[in-house]
Amino acid sequence: MAAPASRQRWLERAALLAILLTALVLRLDGVGFGLPALNDPDEALFVTTALEMLDKQSLNPGWFGHPGTTTLYSLVLVIASVAGIGIATGRYADADALAAAVYADPGILFLPARLMIVACGLLCVWLTWRLGKRLGGTRVGLVAAAVLAVNPVHIEYSQIIRTDVQASVFILLAALAALTIAEHGRRRDYLVAGLCAGLACATKWPAAAVGVTALCAWAGRRAGGERDWLGPLLLMVSAALTLVVVSPYLLLDHATVVQNLSGEARPLHPGATGEGFFGNLGWYVGGALLSSLGFAGLALAALGMAWGAGSRRRWTIVMLPFGLLFLAMISAQSLRWERWIVPLLPFVAIAVARALCGLADLLPAHRMRSAALPLALALLLLPMIGTARSEATERRHDTRQMASAWLRANAPPGSSILIEHAAFDLLGDPFALRFPMGSAGCVEVRDLLAGRVSNSKVDRTRGGGAVVDVGHVAMARIESCRADFAIVTNHLRYRADRIGYRAELARYDHLLAGARLRFTARAVPGESSGPTVQVFELVDRAAGGPRPDLGPAEDRDAAF
Repeated sequence: MAAPASRQRWLERAALLAILLTALVLRLDGVGFGLPALNDPDEALFVTTALEMLDKQSLNPGWFGHPGTTTLYSLVLVIASVAGIGIATGRYADADALAAAVYADPGILFLPARLMIVACGLLCVWLTWRLGKRLGGTRVGLVAAAVLAVNPVHIEYSQIIRTDVQASVFILLAALAALTIAEHGRRRDYLVAGLCAGLACATKWPAAAVGVTALCAWAGRRAGGERDWLGPLLLMVSAALTLVVVSPYLLLDHATVVQNLSGEARPLHPGATGEGFFGNLGWYVGGALLSSLGFAGLALAALGMAWGAGSRRRWTIVMLPFGLLFLAMISAQSLRWERWIVPLLPFVAIAVARALCGLADLLPAHRMRSAALPLALALLLLPMIGTARSEATERRHDTRQMASAWLRANAPPGSSILIEHAAFDLLGDPFALRFPMGSAGCVEVRDLLAGRVSNSKVDRTRGGGAVVDVGHVAMARIESCRADFAIVTNHLRYRADRIGYRAELARYDHLLAGARLRFTARAVPGESSGPTVQVFELVDRAAGGPRPDLGPAEDRDAAF
């Protein structure tokens, strides 16, 4: 009997290793997308905040929107490691030399930081295997890990410096601790569950909902005759203490916390404004989940929520309430983002695995059952892998980099260029770049970088705006944005809601009056991604018109 058991363990480890290697390869595919330009504005927010903490030698992040404390501290460690290695090897003379190099090429820091998030994504896959195995055995664990390993949405956000994937790590650890409570109910188990829930909350506020898994485990034990009333108290005390210890400035800098939370609670955001609870719920299910799982995967997930292989009691009592609660929480928000579904994906993967393994168990013959499960899994995963590879290709070919390429080919040297995104890829070109900074108007990018741009400075000038763009420049300073060309990335998003964004559109209309559209970059499914970006030739009002001899406008009907 020992030999078959040993062989089974070896096969399980080999399968898990193959799954983890696949997950790693898919998450490294195109991980340097966009660099040195920064296409995701939140990446710049997190890294500049971490840089500011190092520069001030302070543990106070000064920003608590997510709150993101664990992510920011992790980034501080990454940046310190890059600096230490760079200085020790003689690549950089000192910290100032490193900072200068980073502002010229952000990839020096952003790529290692993204690799840290990749590691968190890989850890999610491993933890999903552990959780699935405890809920339904080896097959459920491996199938769930395989589904998450190739999930396109999880892969995408495992390449972006944000809090979602790291929060998922702590959520999964808390879920595992909740299962231990269901099995043993020891007081130390409640302390561990609270510790993990506190870390999850310190990473992303809504992740605190994972505490419901431990409470449900306690309630299940109560229903079974357990009389322990101290468990929930230990859970809450442990979670609260962990949150305060990990992020003490939530209390010490509570005024900033309130300010940041009010900013995060805005009701409108271009391209992300919700449509009420049921509209948002349908968008998440029919959008993020459907696109990442396919119809078959989504159907299996729905089936696995109520039925499947493994312990029905532990799944239904301990895990399912958290999944439903979290989905309801994000659906009830004023805004909706695809990334908000990320913490749910491991649990969705387990639901898929439960259903798939349960269906395989219905087959009569053991050999047929053994062959059917891998075949069905392959049929499920291959389209997901294809989608993941296609989206990686899209991320490597972004519309913003297309606009930069057009300017290099068509704009005369010395031209002034207004940009609305972190177009670091244009810094090496002979252009004068300007960037909108809210109440400060549009500022020269090189002057801004020479002054070591900080997140606190951006927050002061943006005036509570959802994004940093022309639409949020003070109207009295709008003429400071006039340039020879403008790369406009958010204008069309505002025009999609003319009523909600009247003030923002008025600023664009003023700046673009008389402008000619020279180039439009649109995302093509399977080939490129990004917003629809327009390059305008602006009117030089002092000279009485646009620059001559640049050829015909690409789309005169769209001219202003």
